[in-house]
Amino acid sequence: MQTIVLTIHILACVFLILFVLLQSGQEGMGVIFGGGSGSVFGSTGAGGLLVRITAGLAAVFLVTSLAYNVLTKPSALGDSTLMTQGAAGIATPAPAPTPVPGGVSFEEKTQPKSEQTTGESK
Repeated sequence: MQTIVLTIHILACVFLILFVLLQSGQEGMGVIFGGGSGSVFGSTGAGGLLVRITAGLAAVFLVTSLAYNVLTKPSALGDSTLMTQGAAGIATPAPAPTPVPGGVSFEEKTQPKSEQTTGESK
């Protein structure tokens, strides 16, 4: 059933795009309200036919979108979801160690102090 709904949905998408692109956009907003006389479909324009086909395809698109959403809801796919597992189901990766650039060590090196320091006399 999901395959049939998805196939109809994809076909409706393709034909909806084609019929929207077929509509003349040269005359501005008047074409939306049925205006325009310079079209292939006659003096009344293609407003009636193309608008009805586009509205029908939009309705099919809407219905198939909702139907596919209902058919593929999470309870139909399984009960293993993030909402039921909570945060325990998420594995966090350990951070990678940062490499030392150029082999330079940033540790402080202390030099051993000699017993006798210069400038002091016993």
